[in-house]
Amino acid sequence: MACAFRRSIACQLSRVLDLPPENLIKSISAVPISRKEEVADFQLSVDSLLENNSDHSRPDTQVQAKRLAEKLKCDAVVSEISTGQGTVNFKINRELLTKTVLQQVIKDGSKYGLKSELFSGLPQKKIVVEFSSPNVAKKFHVGHLRSTIIGNFIANLKEALGHQVTRINYLGDWGMQFGLLGTGFQLFGYEEKLQSSPLQHLFERLGIHFDEYSGESFYREKSQEVLKLLDSKGLLQKTIQGTAIVDLSGNGDPSSICTVMRSDGTSLYATRDLAAAIDRMDKYNFDTMIYVTDKGQKKHFQQVFQMLQIMGYDWAERCQHVPFGVVQGMKTRRGEVTFLEDVLNEIQSRMLQNMASIKTTKELENPQETAEKVGLAALIIQDFKGLLLSDYQFSWDRVFQSRGDTGVFLQYTHARLYSLEETFGCGYLNEFNAACLQEPQSVSILQHLLRFDEVLYRSSQDLQPRHIASYLLTLSHLAGMAHKTLHIKDSPPEVAGARLHLFRAVRSVLANGMKLLGITPVCRM
Repeated sequence: MACAFRRSIACQLSRVLDLPPENLIKSISAVPISRKEEVADFQLSVDSLLENNSDHSRPDTQVQAKRLAEKLKCDAVVSEISTGQGTVNFKINRELLTKTVLQQVIKDGSKYGLKSELFSGLPQKKIVVEFSSPNVAKKFHVGHLRSTIIGNFIANLKEALGHQVTRINYLGDWGMQFGLLGTGFQLFGYEEKLQSSPLQHLFERLGIHFDEYSGESFYREKSQEVLKLLDSKGLLQKTIQGTAIVDLSGNGDPSSICTVMRSDGTSLYATRDLAAAIDRMDKYNFDTMIYVTDKGQKKHFQQVFQMLQIMGYDWAERCQHVPFGVVQGMKTRRGEVTFLEDVLNEIQSRMLQNMASIKTTKELENPQETAEKVGLAALIIQDFKGLLLSDYQFSWDRVFQSRGDTGVFLQYTHARLYSLEETFGCGYLNEFNAACLQEPQSVSILQHLLRFDEVLYRSSQDLQPRHIASYLLTLSHLAGMAHKTLHIKDSPPEVAGARLHLFRAVRSVLANGMKLLGITPVCRM
């Protein structure tokens, strides 16, 4: 796998540069594939090596790259060394590349890419993710859809990396009798009520689960304790109107004033969020707590974290807000969309219509279920293609295109690859001859499979799903091009077997990435 090749290159570099291999591994990256020409497999950025150089008269990186390349030698792993714009490029022995990548994908299965050295030494942490958080007294608004699918992705990724994740749905139920619906399950065992909740049903259609449902009303008493604590620390100030505020600037700056109590003595969002954070720390002793809400709440969370800090809770720095932008122009045939169930119904009906025009649909056992899975993939990919913070214009037509960068195309590719295995798989999936996979289309796929661990690493660093979405779309396009030329039918058994191994590896990685994004891959459509 990529990490084995990276380590081999790092070991050779460490002898020349007199640096430990561990310090070099993250400076060696897989080269993005090019459709125009065959590129090297890995590159070392000379710039990244010089970052720690205190000498301000840094030498020309091109010259440095050439000097370094001259000191390196090809070996059993590296077959060619060249230089680019400030980089030293390494080409891996082609047969070794083929054999190693395909064997690793099959051996690691759902863990492929996650066992990379990029993640080595990663401490296992307790992570709380609060997401979705609708108001149970009202219908589930589309505004909560982004929170739900983004929070699910973050929780999936953290779990895949081996962290202990608790998924919390914090229901907006203040002052509502429906509050019991959320907390009743935990406090009083009202399982039937919770199961009969339309919310619960919606989450099951979305394929999402929560470890804890709690509600704002659950923190009614605890928020009074928070107010007492703020008061005891001399942080609470009363206004003429009778409300209680906390001045976070200390000098009366109006933009830094947070209201924590109404004039009638009842608490507000901020107080209840403070109480919930303190309670969760007591309960879970988390290393990180992530809140997934729209960017309009950015200031609210900044103030909550700041208040926790001045109240003496050092763990406030472990709290993180992941903000996202607004979806614009989401309309169904019946007009402007407000509720998630309208969106899900629209997805299913449009998808069924699209599928009806394809002859294979008639053979499906459950077209409704397939339509739902494909439709949700379409929705998720549309949402995850850009930066989470960006607002974007929603378009049903763009969402449901079967070609291009869409979730429908991902599902179509997965189903087509599954069909290949089903049709030809029985006779060929034992050993394979790496020499049969040296065509440019095969090499491009192998090079792209090499990059999966880096893509997962980038998403784990900035919590942006777009790196994975973009990677999977490119993988699907590469598989589509290869499928046209690398025929299995009527090829010699050795060639057919090797190609099946390649397509099987693509399908495996495609399924892994889709599941991380919250998409259930379909086998037929």
